[in-house]
Amino acid sequence: VWDAATGNALATLEGHVKDVKSVIFSPDGSKIASGSTDKTARVWDVATGSVLATLQGQTDRIWSVAFSPDGSKIASGSEDKTVQVWDTTTGTVLVTLKGHTREVSSVAFSPDGRKIASASWDETARVWDAATGAVLTTFEGHTGLVSSVAFSADGSKIVSGSDDKTVRVWDVASGSSLATLKGHTDLIWSVAISSDERKIVSGSEDQTIRVWGAATGTLLATLEGHTSAVKSVAFSQDDSKIVSGSEDKTVRVWD
Repeated sequence: VWDAATGNALATLEGHVKDVKSVIFSPDGSKIASGSTDKTARVWDVATGSVLATLQGQTDRIWSVAFSPDGSKIASGSEDKTVQVWDTTTGTVLVTLKGHTREVSSVAFSPDGRKIASASWDETARVWDAATGAVLTTFEGHTGLVSSVAFSADGSKIVSGSDDKTVRVWDVASGSSLATLKGHTDLIWSVAISSDERKIVSGSEDQTIRVWGAATGTLLATLEGHTSAVKSVAFSQDDSKIVSGSEDKTVRVWD
């Protein structure tokens, strides 16, 4: 855990025995969830650095974790082709989402917590009922593995990034593609939407970050500086900054 203003390390959370692929804060900032290639997810206390729960049950590497908006649930996406939904406090599995035919690379809860979006190497994204595990919509159109998915702030759209070098915007209700954003020259690892829904950011194997107009699909900016693949991107809560993580071993904050 780092101080965003100074760059100083505040805490080191130790316990996983293999690579950590995904981390996320709980909505209230008191906990962190992490997913690892050791086939577990863990819940940590931010203040003390202690492990609150170890989530065990998936049979292969965990690529992505997400908290529900109220912090009571965690979703994890795994190489075992499933998404599992866990009770944050007890660590028990509430429901398992089955349907993808390859690795699940990314998961996200809708803003109301009633839906979960997933991205998979089977070239699809899906939206599920978070309570029942039923598939609500399957999004087809990418021609390569889908590596990342994110909901819009109103929950009506999802954005996906793919190995086909494109970002797509989809209508959740109909499953139709609303826009295809082209410009990256290699696999897109991560996507995010600003909370005001005006911008989309994407990070790519091509070592760049791109910022797009969400309504028009127009490329607004290309952020260059990383010297290796950009594996993760996110907006700050007020949308004024972008943070990126790269295989060049650095985290960068962009204005």
